[in-house]
This record gives sequence, structure tokens and C-alpha cells, in this order.
Amino acid sequence: MGIPQAMEALSERAASIRESLQKSQTSTENMVAILGSFDHRLSALETAMRPTQIRTHSIRRAHENIDKTLKAAEVILAKFDLTRKAEAKILRGPHEDLESYLEAIDQLRSIVSFFSSNKSFKSSGGILSHTNNLLAKAISKLEDEFRQLLTNYSKPVEPDRLFDCLPNSLRPSSAASSQQSDVSSKGHSEHQNKSLENAVYTLPTLIPPRVLPLLHDLAQQMVQAGHQQQLFRIYRDTRASVLEQSLRKLGVERLTKDDVQKMQWEVLEAKIGNWIHYMRIAVKLLFAGEKNVCDQIFDGVDSLRDQCFADVTSNSMSVLLSFGEAIAKSKRSPEKLFVLLDMYEIMRELQSEMETLFGSKYCNDMRESSVSLTKRLAQTAQETFGDFEEAVEKDATKTSVFDGTVHPLTSYVINYVKFLFDYQSTLKQLFQEFDSRNPEAQLASVTTRIMQALQNNLDGKSKQYKDSALTQLFLMNNIHYIVRSVRRSEAKDLLGDDWVQIHRRIVQQHANQYKRVSWAKILQCLTVQASNSSGGGGPIGGDGSGSQLSRAGVKDRFKTFNVQFEEIHQRQSQWTVPDSELRESLRLAVAEVLLPAYRSFLRRHGPQIESGKNPQKYIRYTPEDLEHMLGEFFEGKTWNEQKR
Repeated sequence: MGIPQAMEALSERAASIRESLQKSQTSTENMVAILGSFDHRLSALETAMRPTQIRTHSIRRAHENIDKTLKAAEVILAKFDLTRKAEAKILRGPHEDLESYLEAIDQLRSIVSFFSSNKSFKSSGGILSHTNNLLAKAISKLEDEFRQLLTNYSKPVEPDRLFDCLPNSLRPSSAASSQQSDVSSKGHSEHQNKSLENAVYTLPTLIPPRVLPLLHDLAQQMVQAGHQQQLFRIYRDTRASVLEQSLRKLGVERLTKDDVQKMQWEVLEAKIGNWIHYMRIAVKLLFAGEKNVCDQIFDGVDSLRDQCFADVTSNSMSVLLSFGEAIAKSKRSPEKLFVLLDMYEIMRELQSEMETLFGSKYCNDMRESSVSLTKRLAQTAQETFGDFEEAVEKDATKTSVFDGTVHPLTSYVINYVKFLFDYQSTLKQLFQEFDSRNPEAQLASVTTRIMQALQNNLDGKSKQYKDSALTQLFLMNNIHYIVRSVRRSEAKDLLGDDWVQIHRRIVQQHANQYKRVSWAKILQCLTVQASNSSGGGGPIGGDGSGSQLSRAGVKDRFKTFNVQFEEIHQRQSQWTVPDSELRESLRLAVAEVLLPAYRSFLRRHGPQIESGKNPQKYIRYTPEDLEHMLGEFFEGKTWNEQKR
């Protein structure tokens, strides 16, 4: 194909494309025109529909407002209905159906809350005033119900019921015997305290368990109503009175220092024994029971709970502690030491429990008073200890022991020390109240000083005897009694073996001195050095008699011996050595010296007398007679008994 032909073909194609483009533009313009027409029509339609839309929206809003108003009216009407029903329950009172009554109060509170936050309602003011008045009446009736319920179920606890709550060892039979609190009944104190450490106490039922939840609910409502003070007064007055009555039935009474001072010791001692039981019962049963009741009724109201418990127990605790204070401040005397230690023991025993019971700030005074009493009892006991030591050394009683036996002061002091050792752990605690040194060493020191004070006093008392032999016998008896008692008691561990051995040697020294003073003179009659009947200075127990003694000299010797022996026999048969072993030992010691000397003298010089007239006038006794008569020594016989 030639170029002209190609150009012609291209020209035709270009013309065809131009024609197509012109058609497409025309179509586009037509479409734009159509669309523009649609836009104009829609705008006009929207303008026409706007009033209709506005009316529809207003109608919808009106419907919504009507719904809200109807719902609000329903709520208000429901509140009015609730008020009416609650009012009916309130007017009936709580006694008939307490649970329903408490629900009605809760409903009234919700109504007050509702109208307080919706004061725009025309009726809000009126309904609030009416409901608040109704609530005030309801709470007033609630107070009355709380008071009546608490009063009806608050009764004094009878002593028998309290005794049943004690461990077996402290129940009436045990309590009664332990109240006979003479010194001799204290022997089991330490052992008893150990057995009581794990003793089980059962809290008494002060208010029936089924009533406690009701009282709790009533208390909660009164607290919510702001009536804490009224609630506090009702509870305190009711429960405090009942607690005091329970203690009075038990035997608790308020006694002053003057009352205590006027009492006979036996009466006071019994009252102290009772007080110890009262303290244990009060703290472990009554006060613990009150705490339990208080905790349940005022659960969730801590400050009111603690304040109520403090005020309920305050006066009762004061009465109990005041007696202890009166005893601690009264005139000191040795016999009071053991009861002071008993009182100190019970305060120590109850200390941790009282710290728990009286742990709140409202109980500070009671807690401090109990600690103060414990300290005061310890101080008075320690001072009484010192008084006792001084009293022992200075004891000037004129009680005479004519037969040289153990002096009443010795047995009193030894028994006193024995009983002190029943309180070892208590004494150690007491010492530590004031001194950080080893308490066992302090107890040993005090015991040693008391023993020394006793010996010093006995030395003084021994000088009252005109017969120096009786002086030695008296000291021998008393120190032997001390040593024997120490060896058989716990004091031995504290004083030590050295102390025992030293004092056994002292006993032996006094026995030797007795033999020398009593028998030296009569033994001299049986020695050759004696130039006359009064005796000479020859060795004790020696014979040495020879043929140089004339018959007259021998007669004189026998006569002197007879007179002196009979005099000693008459006198010393009235003396006493109460310990049988020591008595036999002393007789044997005398016999071992006297009988060999007499036999020897009789064997050598007896024939000179027997060959003459009336030998029995001079040789009155055989060695066997003397031995028999020595067996009558130290029996404490009267002169009439000897003649039988």
C-alpha cells in the first residue's frame, strides 16, 4: 500500500474518533444537567419536610417526659406506700416482731434519704417532717425495748453457778478448806499454783445466747440514730448494777484501811483467803464474761464497746482492789507475810489476763491500779521480811524453857522458813521487782540472815540459866533442831552442805561442853588425886586409885559420889532432849565416861567397904543401877514422876 492511501486511512480514523468524542461530551453534559435537576428537587423536598421532622421530635420528647414523670410518680407513690406500711409497723412497736420493726426503721431511713435528695418535689418537705418524727418515735421505742430486753435477761449470778465454772480443784470443797488460811495450810501453795496453770475455766452465761443478736441489732440501730450516749447509759447502769450484785452475793464487801485495822487477826486472815478466791472468780469468770457480752452486743462499735466494758467493771474492780490496798497499807506483822505472798501470787497469776481484759484506753485507771497493788504488795512483803529478821534477833519474850528443850521461838522461826520455801518461785519474782541480782542468791542470803538472827537470840536466851550445864543442853537441843529441820527441807539446797556440817559440829561442841560441866566434878571423886570429898583436879575418867586411900577416904569418896550422882539424876531427869537419837547418843556418851571409871573404882576399893559394917550405906549402886538411872536422864519427868 502507498503512502497516499495510508494517510487517507489515518484521516478517516481520526475523523471517526472526533465524532465519538463529541458524542461522549454531549452525553456527559446531559447527565450533569439531569443530576443538577435532582439536586434541586432534593433540596426543595428537604425544605418541605423540615417542619414535619421538628414536630415528630417534639412528640417523641413529650412521650419520653411523660414516661419519666410516670416513673417518678410511681417511685413517689411507692415511697408513700412504704411509709404507710413502715408507720403501721412502728405504731405496733418492736415487742411483737422485732425483726420486722428494725426493717421498718431501715425503710424510713431510706425514705428520708430519698426525699432529702429530691427536695424539688412539692411534697418533700411534708413527708420528710412526718418521716423524721416517725423515726424519732421508733428510736425512742427502740431504747425502751433495749432497756427492757437487757433488764429482763440481766440477773445476778448465784455463787453456786460461779463455783461450777471453776476448775475442780477450786470448787467449794477445795475453796472452803483453803480459806482456813492459818500458816500450816500454806504448805501446798507452790504445788497448787503449778496445777492451776493449765486449769480450765468455763465462762458463766450472763445473758442467754439467743438474746445477744437481738441486743446487737437494737444497739446498731441506736448508734445509727446517733443515740450512743443513751445506749451507753442504759447498758452501763443495768450491767454494772448486776455485776455488783453478783459480787455481793459471793461475799465481796467494801472495806477501808480503818475497817481492816480494827479486825481480829483470825477474822482478817479468813477475809484475805476469801478475797483471793473473789479476785480469781471476778477476773476469770465475771469480768471475762462481761467482756464477752460487751464484744457481742457492740460488735463493730469499738469505742462504745470499750467504754461500756470499762464503766460496767470499774466500781466492782475498785471494791476488790481497795481491800488489797487496805491490807498492803495496814500495820506490818510477821504473820501477815504469808497472806501478803498469797495476795501477791494471785495478782501475778491474773496479771496477763487483766492486761488483756483492761487493754483499752478507757481501762487505763484499772490497769494501773492493779499494777500498783501488785507492786505495793511486793514492797510490803519485802519490808515484812526485813521486820521478821529484826524481830527474831530482838525477840525478848520471857517464855522460859525450864527443861532446856527446843524453845518456841526456834520452832516458830523454822516453821516460818519452811513455809517460805513453799513460796520459792513467788519470792524470787518478788525480789526481782526491786533488784536485778540473782533471786536465788538473794533468797539464800535472807535465809542465812534469819538463821543467824535466831542463833544470836538463842545465845542470849541461854544466859538466863543459872546452871551452865543446862545452858549447853539448851543450845545443843535448839541448834540440833535447826540443823535437822534444814536437812529435811529445801533450805538445805540453798544453805549448802558446808552450812549443815559447820552447825553439826556446833551441836557436838555443846554436847561436849555439857559433859564437861555436868560430869567433871563427880568423875574427880573416882580419881586418886582427889584428896577429899570435894574432889581434886585429876584427869576426867581416869582411875589411878591406889592402896594409899584409907577406908575412911574410900567411904568419903563413895558418899560424895552418891550425893552428887543423886543430885544430878534428880535434876537432869527433869531436863529434856526431845530428839530420841540425840538423847540416846548423849546418854551413851556419859555412860562411856562414867561407868568404866565407877567399875574401876568399885573393883579396887569396894572390898575395903564390903568387909566392914553396913557396906550398902556407901556402895549404893552397882554399875547396872547407874546404867539404868542414866536411861532416865533427859525425859522431862517431874519430881513426883521420879518418885513413883
